[in-house]
Amino acid sequence: MSDEDVIAAMRQWIEKAVIGLNLCPFAKAVYVKNQVRYVVSHAPHLDGLLEDLDRELDFLAAADPEAVDTTLLIHPTLLPDFLDFNDFMQLAEAAVDEHGLEGVIQVASFHPQFQFEGTEPDDLGNYTNRAPFPTLHLLREASIERAVAAFPQAGTIYERNIETLRALGHAGWQALWHDKA
Repeated sequence: MSDEDVIAAMRQWIEKAVIGLNLCPFAKAVYVKNQVRYVVSHAPHLDGLLEDLDRELDFLAAADPEAVDTTLLIHPTLLPDFLDFNDFMQLAEAAVDEHGLEGVIQVASFHPQFQFEGTEPDDLGNYTNRAPFPTLHLLREASIERAVAAFPQAGTIYERNIETLRALGHAGWQALWHDKA
């Protein structure tokens, strides 16, 4: 796939799932203002992906938040196994610390086979974090704090998402990706 195809798939996921199902009530504002940076990594190995992460952490920390509020670092082929990806997240979080960005930037994870601990693979709750490709989402802590302050029920988002996805069901989730609208 070309970088454009990868980004188009991610944008479709954001539009139909993240925003369309309101899985993240904070996403729409930065999305419509084009403040989301999409970076497709072609690193052939984990060390290269860590180097890409290092560059993106530095970039986001230095960028004007009005221009770039958040970054999606996407790797369409590396780490297809969720457990390997989940292990890699420890290295990603360590990179944040190494850059002195703890409390400034945090990393969220998305993966096509995402699975929360203690759930079955087909549990609909896992779909809240299922993106088309393994993705590291770099978020500014200040943006999260502002969003949470504006959304007093932030602690209920996860539970609401589970209810939304259970109501949608597996067939409804699949239908999202076959609907051309």
